Amino acid sequence: MTKEERVEKQRQRLEEMLRFERKLWEAGKLHIAGVDEVGRGPLAGPVVTAAVMLPRDFSLLGVDDSKKLSPKKRELLFDQIMEAAVCVSFGRREPQRIDEINILEATKEAMLEAVSGLSVKPDHVLIDAVRLPGLDAPQSSIIHGDALSVSIAAASILAKVTRDREMERMAVVYPGYAFESNKGYGTKAHYEGLARLGPCPIHRRTFL
Repeated sequence: MTKEERVEKQRQRLEEMLRFERKLWEAGKLHIAGVDEVGRGPLAGPVVTAAVMLPRDFSLLGVDDSKKLSPKKRELLFDQIMEAAVCVSFGRREPQRIDEINILEATKEAMLEAVSGLSVKPDHVLIDAVRLPGLDAPQSSIIHGDALSVSIAAASILAKVTRDREMERMAVVYPGYAFESNKGYGTKAHYEGLARLGPCPIHRRTFL
């Protein structure tokens, strides 16, 4: 595939992923936020959420579900999304809160925190797979939204890079669990570290 063909394919992909946003813009909704989370499955570390509002002329190519992108590509897109966005906000809940109220409720709290932190109030919120009771704006829950909506995909990239950076810092604070490579997920090296050292302060006790 030539470079021109790759660029054209990315343009087509962007057009596909803008369909939810375009429908809302055409209905008069000016400020649309996408929301996603990262970190529901790991044994350690926080759940991190991001809310992002993109401009109507958003044209950044390559934005997609963060799980489909390489770490290098996510890092590059992180900076580009932060520069292009109308506004961005993050939320998080720590392992202790996850143990206290369960991961789904902690995720919802962190998503609400991210939306409430936006400097521009959204007219509509697009959320990956979750509905948020108490959200002070119309919302749409989209299954596999990070692969279908560019706003949710952008939020997934911002949340993923933010959480990965956090877990790389935690690998220095709590060595022996290979957090720098597994980011808290249950890999063989992580389980070996748990067997040798026991849990550390950022482990989710209800997940072990």
